[in-house]
Amino acid sequence: MKKLIVGAMLLGASTLTFAQPGCGVGAMIWKGQSGAAPHILAATTNGTFGNQTFGMTTGTLGCNTNESVQSMAMYMNSNADKIARDMSRGSGENLDTLAVLLGVEQVDRDAFRSLLKDNFAAIFPSSETTSGEAVDAIVALLEQHETLSKYVAA
Repeated sequence: MKKLIVGAMLLGASTLTFAQPGCGVGAMIWKGQSGAAPHILAATTNGTFGNQTFGMTTGTLGCNTNESVQSMAMYMNSNADKIARDMSRGSGENLDTLAVLLGVEQVDRDAFRSLLKDNFAAIFPSSETTSGEAVDAIVALLEQHETLSKYVAA
């Protein structure tokens, strides 16, 4: 049991090292500071005020997004549960709507669906995940993908 707890702590610590708070009030307050504490404080501030979705939708609070990401954020605000359901299956009308809003071409749709399905647990880590957190996770995944990154370029 102790090994499991220590392993979980090490995994959590290693992910914190690379975690970025993204944009929002928290990211602006602790901008330029490195280390786990500023990242945790920035993420906590963003989570407390729930401002990342607003920033992504409006392009403010340090969120540089394109119009398609803004559209996706607005759609996620009112359809997060349906999108999560479709994403967990890797298909569905709401997942297709996300692809359309992002301008994902037909040739890239299978890769888009697969990426989101395969990373469902990272996008929606708990039932308490906000739509803004899910949007941030989706954008981060797409930015790292060789083919799909063009759809979230600011």
